[in-house]
Amino acid sequence: MSKLVNSVFESYSMQRTSAWLARACLALVIILPLLVLAYWLVADSSMLAVRANLLPSAIQKPLQDWQRVVGALLTLIPVVLMVRGLWEARMCFAQFAAGHVFTAQAVQRLRSFAAWISASSLGSILINPLLSALLTLNNAPNTRHLAIGIGTDHILSLLFATMVWVMASVIAQGQALAEENSSFV
Repeated sequence: MSKLVNSVFESYSMQRTSAWLARACLALVIILPLLVLAYWLVADSSMLAVRANLLPSAIQKPLQDWQRVVGALLTLIPVVLMVRGLWEARMCFAQFAAGHVFTAQAVQRLRSFAAWISASSLGSILINPLLSALLTLNNAPNTRHLAIGIGTDHILSLLFATMVWVMASVIAQGQALAEENSSFV
C-alpha cells in the first residue's frame, strides 16, 4: 500500500514540478533577450570589455551608438539559440506535466534542447572575438584587441547538453524495448 501511495505522490509531484519548470522556461524565453538589450543600453565600457574577455581598461574611447547596437545584436545570437532550446525544454516539461513522459516526442524535445544549448555555447565562443574587435575598433592603432576565450561556463554548458542528449537516447532505447516487449504479449 505504501508503494502505491509513494508512486502516486511521486507522479503528482513530478507533474507539478514539470508544470512549474515549463512556466520558468517560458519566463526565461521572454526575459533573457530583454535583459541582454537592457545590459547593452546601460553597461559602461569597462563592463562590456570584461564581457568580451578584455581588461576593463581595454576600451580607450567612448563607444558609439552603432557599436552598442551591433554588440547587442551579436550578443543576442547565442541568447536566441539558448531561448530556442528553452522553448523545447518548456514543451517537454509541458508534456511531462500532462503525464506523457516516455514518448518519442519527449525524446525529440530533449535532444532538440541539447542541440540548441550546444549551439548557444559554441556561438558564444565564436561571438566573443567579434565583440572584442568591435569594442576596441575606435582605439588607436596597435591597441585594438582580438580576444579569444573558452570558459568553464562554455565547457559546463556543453557537458550538460551532452548529458541531456545521452539521457534522451536512454529513454529512446527504453521506449523501443518496451514497444518490442509489448508486441510479444
